[in-house]
Amino acid sequence: MTGYIHVKEAAKLWNIGERQVSHLCKIGKVNGALKQGRSWMIPVDAEKPADQRIKTGAYIQSAKTVKLPLPVGISDYRLASSSYYYIDKTMMIKDFIDERPMVSLFTRPRRFGKTLNMDMLRVFFEKTDSDTSVYFKDKKIWACGEQYRAYQGKYPVIYVTFKDVKCESWESTYDLICQILRNEVQRHSELLSSNRISAYDKKYLESILSGSASEIDMAMTFMNLSRMLDAHYDKAPIIIIDEYDTPIQQGHTLGYYDKVISFMRNLFSGGLKDNKHLSFGFLTGILRVAKESIFSGLNNLVINSVLDNKYSAYFGFTPDEVREMARYYGVSEKYDEICEWYDGYRFGNSEIFNPWSVINYFNNECKPKAFWLSTGSNDIIGEIITQADQDIYDKLTSLVSGNTIVSYIDTSVTYPQIKQNPSAIYSFLLVAGYLNAVKAESSYGIDYMCELALPNKEITFVYSKEILQKLDHIIPQSIAISVQEAIYSGDSKRIQALIHNLLLQSASSFDTVGENFYHGFMLGLCAMLSGSYTTSNRESGEGRYDIQLLPRDAKLPGILIELKAEKNCSEDELKKLSETALQQINDRKYDTEMTSMGITAIHKYGVAFSGKSVEVAVG
Repeated sequence: MTGYIHVKEAAKLWNIGERQVSHLCKIGKVNGALKQGRSWMIPVDAEKPADQRIKTGAYIQSAKTVKLPLPVGISDYRLASSSYYYIDKTMMIKDFIDERPMVSLFTRPRRFGKTLNMDMLRVFFEKTDSDTSVYFKDKKIWACGEQYRAYQGKYPVIYVTFKDVKCESWESTYDLICQILRNEVQRHSELLSSNRISAYDKKYLESILSGSASEIDMAMTFMNLSRMLDAHYDKAPIIIIDEYDTPIQQGHTLGYYDKVISFMRNLFSGGLKDNKHLSFGFLTGILRVAKESIFSGLNNLVINSVLDNKYSAYFGFTPDEVREMARYYGVSEKYDEICEWYDGYRFGNSEIFNPWSVINYFNNECKPKAFWLSTGSNDIIGEIITQADQDIYDKLTSLVSGNTIVSYIDTSVTYPQIKQNPSAIYSFLLVAGYLNAVKAESSYGIDYMCELALPNKEITFVYSKEILQKLDHIIPQSIAISVQEAIYSGDSKRIQALIHNLLLQSASSFDTVGENFYHGFMLGLCAMLSGSYTTSNRESGEGRYDIQLLPRDAKLPGILIELKAEKNCSEDELKKLSETALQQINDRKYDTEMTSMGITAIHKYGVAFSGKSVEVAVG
């Protein structure tokens, strides 16, 4: 429970034995102590009782305020809510009970609290031998009244999570899914001895537990298990499926998409479609399911996407929650830095922080890093770059430069659409947490027209890393690092020399230099320099330059690059072409914008390409 410590922790603080602490709680000497099962929970600010054994004078040693540990990677609700710093999301339960949709799907990016919230629902609703109300009595839901408390601990629950199903083949995926389903059947082993379950059904359960069940029988697990639980408890169960689409995403990436979709369709439909033995269903994932045909004809599904207002504040942290967390850990002055790195999401009408990154930030002594980067694959960005056309290159460049783009958003986007329809990439990037909808307007009453931006510094770093890895053939990593070092140290001469070498080395690796190189080069520059420069190719002075690197700090040099390309140039012709490009920068006054901003040092490059040959004129 939030604000409480265990007997063991109190014993250490007060320098007495654990048995003595328990005894003091039992006889009422510890103010605010609560019995939880067989153990005691003690307020963090409770004082050590006076030691009555000392006859020469009582003393009281104040307990030091012990800060609750941070729930890094904790998705077990009982553990998180009782032993760690827990941000109360239990009002989600009230909202659900008020509306009671038959099947609810919550789509959110990875590591935004989906698994913890689903486990919270399980603990609240599930009928168990132990009293699980203790995990809610100090939470907001309990104060809402008996009409909500009456739901606690009243339902059998089928609960599975597919968050770790990330296998290389369909065969391995199927085996792991079967093991997950087998574990859930084992969790309901009371059915094997129930006098309300037929011998035939018990044989079916035994076949699953023994691993002898066919693929068809495994696909009927939810349907059959819910029917048996309803018969045994005389109460239709709740089905909770966490991260339903993780195997689907893996199948898309590794080429077994059709096989995993086929199995999931049968598995989910049996449990959620027209199932009279179902009280409620909850699912989470990154993508919605409508066009996946997994739930074809499922007319009782309510979808709650990142653009919907309902439940918008329950996945991730709100500004008030982050402020309180910073205050609790004594670092209120860090709030602006947390905003810069981990804020910037908008789910429905709620401003949201990335919860995984915020927790890890506090756990890392308030030193900012891109914590989200290592929590899963970011291959989708690489896939997009591989298939990028001019429009995608331009939009990615604009985004990484800190600008916004406008795009149609289909929240029912599916994985195959990423390859089939280039415009679908922005829909996927939004629902997956790589973009934020700064503004969203309904389009035709179904989907949205959105103004999109990168949410924060962390996601900008993710893009930059993935872009540079994918474009390593254009901008070698070694040169990228050297340029970044020179910028960090403010070495203007070195910056000039490195950009010159970069242009020479990168361009000479191509037999022909065309538009793809130009756009890839520009995107790579933007990714490489995003922390110190903005990149653009808009008009300035009397024309439109090819590439402008505008420093965020006026102390750094500005950079202008004009590109020319012709076939079969001689060495002299190529040199003249580069000089022509440089002269164009001066003649058309491309430096007007930078000069007006007070930038005094401006490096100018005229670059000429012909096959693998390149010439750079420096001004």
